[in-house]
Amino acid sequence: MKSIIVSEYFVFLSMLFSDILGQEHIKSHLQTSADNGRIAHAQLFIGKEGCGSLPMALAYAQYLLCLGAKDPEATKVKCGNMSHPDLHFAFPVATNSKIKRKPTSADFIQEFRGFVQKTPYGNLFDWFHVLEIENKQGIITVDEAENIVKSLQLKSYEGGYKVMVIWMAEKMNISAANKLLKLIEEPPEKTVFILVAEQEEQIINTIRSRCQVLHFPSLSEQQIADALVAQKSCLPDKAKNIAHQAEGNYNKAVHILNNSHADAQFEKWFITWVRAAFRAKGDASVIEELIQWSNDIAGTGRETQKYFLQYCLQCFRQALMLNYNANELVFLQPKNFQLAKFAPFIHGGNILEISKEINEAMYHIERNGNAKIILLDTSIKLTRLLHKK
Repeated sequence: MKSIIVSEYFVFLSMLFSDILGQEHIKSHLQTSADNGRIAHAQLFIGKEGCGSLPMALAYAQYLLCLGAKDPEATKVKCGNMSHPDLHFAFPVATNSKIKRKPTSADFIQEFRGFVQKTPYGNLFDWFHVLEIENKQGIITVDEAENIVKSLQLKSYEGGYKVMVIWMAEKMNISAANKLLKLIEEPPEKTVFILVAEQEEQIINTIRSRCQVLHFPSLSEQQIADALVAQKSCLPDKAKNIAHQAEGNYNKAVHILNNSHADAQFEKWFITWVRAAFRAKGDASVIEELIQWSNDIAGTGRETQKYFLQYCLQCFRQALMLNYNANELVFLQPKNFQLAKFAPFIHGGNILEISKEINEAMYHIERNGNAKIILLDTSIKLTRLLHKK
């Protein structure tokens, strides 16, 4: 089954600090330090998906490239469409129908420019969807690292800064990271590395220790709601509800707004799953249904499986809130089952174990585990947990 997650992108024609949602203190820090000539040669932007770390990196790169430029307006235009000759990119890639062997960012630069201009708050799955590699794990390889070394050895085209933006830097394999160590520690003059990552702990210490680290907080509900109203013409009440669900992630908010059909499919899968798991304790023949369910979900893309499990985790947590009368925190409104009837089965005695099992399933799926086995194992454990007192 082909992935059902499709994001509706919005056009992002320039990468200016003023275009970025929130993060005012980081904008101020970057601008002030650049104006005063205190520019760290290697910077690591750490933030969860949808917080704006990538657009901030691009706005900062544009700001640096405009400093001292002979024609700042022309430089701004080149940066806006990401075609400036002194602006370089590296990002996770994998083989697809277009590139069969040793893929690098240079092979997909046009696709990446389009992706970022349309969805600057997009995540790795959105990018893999563009490349049509949802069932693969994109990485940054040693071939990419060699290209980075070669490109940064060249003189600046316009005589100013050269900027290398490495998006999802945690996807660098060990060989690539080791290849870049010396260059990151002692780059050529007026060369700036901006590494953008979501999982700081997945970046090897030797890289992390050579960077000035900036941590990006998640966006507030108000910032997300205001952006949905201004950019998506969303009604204020609906925007507020979506912002509450988004958990500080603007990309997730846009996804919720534009992909109700995906959640409808997730809801059907979830209902089938919990009903079969509940009946399986007293009827061993129901295990066949769980096996079939696991096979069906395993037939989707890996990222779709992860999104679905996140949806399941949200359903369980919302049921817990309802069970404990925290009604003001309940925003989920399923169309084909009553959350109130399901809520009594989710409580303090099982929610931690359910959350643990689902998170472990996502962890193993992310690392190329056999989805059929992982999902069936989680399902069998759920048959016990749903009946736990």
